[in-house]
Amino acid sequence: MKGYDTNLAAEFYVLSALHRLGMSATLTLGNKKSVDIVIARDAGEVVTVDVKGLAGTTSWPADNLKTGRRGHFIVFVTFLGKISDPTVLPEVYVVPSEEVSALVHQNPGGNRRVIPLGRARKKWAQYRQAWQLLR
Repeated sequence: MKGYDTNLAAEFYVLSALHRLGMSATLTLGNKKSVDIVIARDAGEVVTVDVKGLAGTTSWPADNLKTGRRGHFIVFVTFLGKISDPTVLPEVYVVPSEEVSALVHQNPGGNRRVIPLGRARKKWAQYRQAWQLLR
């Protein structure tokens, strides 16, 4: 599966979960964007979401993350190497954008920034399946 298909699968998975939880969420369209989903809350308040999909079990690319913005969340989805098996539930982390920078890792070559899945599992346990943060 191509990277773009992985991100689409992740975006639609998150959108589906939000609607299942009764939230009013809309997918934004476009290829180069930092907001994938907009959630409407009470009285015109909105929350924005950037979804990062990972087909395997290594690291999410972090080169273009928009971090440190209040009311903005990044949802990290990993399909655990089983993206082609729809019976396997992905592992999901719902993280406030202010909390993301601390886990970004610069690779030894210095040409890539990533968030390793192993590091996320250790440091972001409170954000695993934390859908309530988006309400």
